[in-house]
Amino acid sequence: MKKVLPLLMSLIIAPSAFAENLIQVYEQTRQTNPELKSSLANKEKAYSAISGQRASLLPQLGLSASYGLAYGYREADDQNKKSGSLGLNLTQTLFDYSQWKNLDITKQQAAVYDIAYQSQEQALILNTSTYYFNVLKALDTLSYTEAQKKAIYRQLEQTKQKHKVGLVAITDVQNAQANYDLTIAQEVTASNNLNNALENLRQISGRFYTTLAAIDTKEFSTQPPITVTKLLQQSENTNLDLLTARLSRDVAKEQIRLAQAGYMPTITLNASTALSKSEPYGEKVNPGPSYGHSNTISGQNSIGISFNMPIFSGGATMSAVEQAQYNYVSFSEQLETQNRQVINSVRSAYNNISASISSIKAYEQSVISAQSSLNATESGYEVGTRTIVDVLNATTQLYDAKQQLSDAKYDYLTNLLKLKSAIGTLNADDLIQLNNMLGKEASTIVKY
Repeated sequence: MKKVLPLLMSLIIAPSAFAENLIQVYEQTRQTNPELKSSLANKEKAYSAISGQRASLLPQLGLSASYGLAYGYREADDQNKKSGSLGLNLTQTLFDYSQWKNLDITKQQAAVYDIAYQSQEQALILNTSTYYFNVLKALDTLSYTEAQKKAIYRQLEQTKQKHKVGLVAITDVQNAQANYDLTIAQEVTASNNLNNALENLRQISGRFYTTLAAIDTKEFSTQPPITVTKLLQQSENTNLDLLTARLSRDVAKEQIRLAQAGYMPTITLNASTALSKSEPYGEKVNPGPSYGHSNTISGQNSIGISFNMPIFSGGATMSAVEQAQYNYVSFSEQLETQNRQVINSVRSAYNNISASISSIKAYEQSVISAQSSLNATESGYEVGTRTIVDVLNATTQLYDAKQQLSDAKYDYLTNLLKLKSAIGTLNADDLIQLNNMLGKEASTIVKY
């Protein structure tokens, strides 16, 4: 059942049995992206360091053992001895301010790496979507260029036929030919741009896609964002770069206290138990008080508290505190810089979305007007009131308007993600809304 559900979900989400949509491309990218995996490893490493730092505050228990042989010579020739010992040592820190501060700093640094991983996830969502839409934008550009070439070719053939029967001058044929040749050059450029866009998508995802789901004009819609004031208020608590800057400042503050720990004492509890055995042997070993008649076994238990108070360290502690204080000032100023950058990013993204919505409406009307202008110009050319140059210009204007409308739609989708990234709320669920606007299958294979 667990294997069936994902399959059913993929069939529901997929607009086509063959074309892969935005969500599918992102999931494939997320599974294979090396930068995201590296960031995850750094995050796990940082959290593992917490346990290592906490260990310094827990009891330290060690077992020691030794065994040795001693051989006498000269007057003590053949007066040998076997000896061995076994000991158990316990050390427990009772007070060491630096170790507690190091633990706090390690936890905060782990949080920084956690946010860095979230930031990498957001960057992956934004980059994948941007590269995906760049491919679709390049596909539309190539498609409109090809359509424009076909339209100009038909006009060129008609002009040639009219020239043969003496209805138009040779200059009309030359103008049409020049426009056709220019369109061919534009088609080559559009094809190259598509190949480059596909390569960028392949680099981030690790795969090459022969078909992708393109925009469905019936499903595409725009929605203005909430007021920029509310967006700025939200970004203060959710922007990842801003959160990282705050945590870095807090770490710098804790490092001041860590440096001040150099003025404080340390108290440690030490406890041990030991057992030792000594056994003389050899032919010349004589009974007596020096060697005894039997083995010697002794043991000892000890417990104590050690106190260490630094009095003067040559100014090293004072220097460390001053450096930490200056470091805190530096990170505080960096936080202010980051705050200004976030405000700029949110406002810019908001303005870009508003501009994209206005551009889409304007270009939609521009396409309608350009189509009407082309129809009227072609009719005027048929009756001799307009020239072939007018027709060619009207044709170019129509397809330019269509391309600009297409670009404006993809810019809107990209700017929508950029705004959420600037706020810090961008996640994979945001791709569902965009993915619902896709449906038409588009081939990415360039045909020369």
